[in-house]
Amino acid sequence: MTKTLKDLRPVYVVGVGWHRYQPLSETSYVTLALKAIRDALADAGIPWPEIESAYVAKALLPMAPGRPILRHLGASGIELIHVENASASGSAAFRKACIEVASGVTDVALAVGVNKPRGAGPNPRAERMTGIDSIADDAIAPFTHFALLGDQYAQRWGVPHEDIARVGVKNHANGARNPNAQRQQARTLEEILGGRPVAGKLTTLQCTPVGEGAAAVIVMSEDAIRRLGVGSDKPVRVTGSAARSQRVYDAMLTAETTQIVLKEAGLRPDQIDVVELHDAFTVEELEYVEAMGLCAPGQAVHLLKDGAWDIGGKCAVSPSGGLIAMGHPIGPTGIGQIGEITLQLRGAAGERQQPGARIGLAHMVGIGAVCYVHTLQRD
Repeated sequence: MTKTLKDLRPVYVVGVGWHRYQPLSETSYVTLALKAIRDALADAGIPWPEIESAYVAKALLPMAPGRPILRHLGASGIELIHVENASASGSAAFRKACIEVASGVTDVALAVGVNKPRGAGPNPRAERMTGIDSIADDAIAPFTHFALLGDQYAQRWGVPHEDIARVGVKNHANGARNPNAQRQQARTLEEILGGRPVAGKLTTLQCTPVGEGAAAVIVMSEDAIRRLGVGSDKPVRVTGSAARSQRVYDAMLTAETTQIVLKEAGLRPDQIDVVELHDAFTVEELEYVEAMGLCAPGQAVHLLKDGAWDIGGKCAVSPSGGLIAMGHPIGPTGIGQIGEITLQLRGAAGERQQPGARIGLAHMVGIGAVCYVHTLQRD
């Protein structure tokens, strides 16, 4: 019989760290990653030699970037695994680290994500190297796809595009409270709508920026927490983990994966206090909160206007600022979401704190073909 994470021994996030997400710079990817790892080690209160395995998530960097990162921490001989899964690379690395600890193979594992764009041009996808050309390659880019989805959402539910743009207002305001966010300036609705046009009604401030950065988390077993004397204020339990690939698409894939993880964790959607999700474009947040069951179809934008998704509302959605303001360096993104939820459930998110947060959910998709959802809980 197939086992879930909850059928295995408990696994906890005990350390989190970031290098701020930022525009492309001269900073090396090694420097970015080392900052995040060292901060995660300091947060957990453990030295590097206690790490037993490392999962390095990347999407834009060339082969095997982990070795020149970890050698600066000490040649400990641990297992090193590289993970690439498009935007969900960090989420995949985190899932594998959790499964390894939960299964008893190791007691302490590191998941770190790091990326740097290779330049101003697009990074090619492998599907474009299959020898089978698409007739729409020159016409449909990700932003045109989501501009069309925005049009569809507005027409289906009879809402103005201005209301969809309010997702950007909320998330830029959250990012302004986050020292690790790439965009740290609150924006008015007029500023969001008045940004540079991208496609259809989409403007630049309704889209995730291109950037670089790093995020790291350390996961442990209960045995390791006791043995290493980790403070009781640090551990946050991972209660569910689910991953699905493209059998259904977009919001339907999110709905399927979320249903699996909520069943595994024994949770209902209305019990979720904090959500970090894949909001690379404003309409995605509305589509996904509905797909997750946080509200009925067509109601997300109305609840947004009522403040339900604000910090302090019914459920804080993307309190980090989300991909729109926190940024989306790809490799680190899913791991950074776990870090934000960990802070929230510890009650340590400062100005971004969702009052009384006990249960969090992290969601990522990768080029629409894969979806990862995790639940975390603190008693």
